[in-house]
Amino acid sequence: MEDELQEALADLDEEKTLRLVEERIQAGCTTLDIIESCRRGVELVGVKYSNNDYFLSDLIMSEEILKEVMRILEPHIPLNDSNDGLTSPPIVMGTIEGDIHDLGKNLVIYLLRSSGYQVYDLGVNVTPERFIQALNETNASILGISVLLSFCVGSIKKVIDLLIDAGMRDKVKVVVGGYPVNQQVQEYTGADFYANDVTEAMNIYRQILEIGKGSV
Repeated sequence: MEDELQEALADLDEEKTLRLVEERIQAGCTTLDIIESCRRGVELVGVKYSNNDYFLSDLIMSEEILKEVMRILEPHIPLNDSNDGLTSPPIVMGTIEGDIHDLGKNLVIYLLRSSGYQVYDLGVNVTPERFIQALNETNASILGISVLLSFCVGSIKKVIDLLIDAGMRDKVKVVVGGYPVNQQVQEYTGADFYANDVTEAMNIYRQILEIGKGSV
């Protein structure tokens, strides 16, 4: 079934995208469902860019449209009042070295922070060494690595190899997310979990956080 909101964002039709978001809010759709449609739309923008159908300016425009979507959705995102963000394990997140895509990562970070969790965002093009450094600096037990470009997957494996070398592997849960991620990528890199969409990612992070405060 064609997703009209997804297609509107993929076509960079800001007016239609924002109208459809408002309509879905009024219709009782969940914020996560709306966000997921938009995420898929942005993913299509990335595909068009890879195929030389879109330019860098189009990627930037898709991000600006998504920011407006989040501005509309923010008042409707339910906060988890029962969560004590001060006692929850910190989370380190970033986009792997060689990749500058961060829309999916930013959505997950936004939702986690809205639920009261402490998230350290390392940004994009993050080296494996920087991930390890950040884990040491924050004493985080959860690491989220985002990737959109398949040729960057090898750098994710290097992160986990460095965790092993540092004797930290059994202390850190690693979640990888992004368009090219699947079970084969999980097995190749040695990650604990993988997610291809925002809803799935949020379920994974909440599972890790709720079971033993990150020590699953």
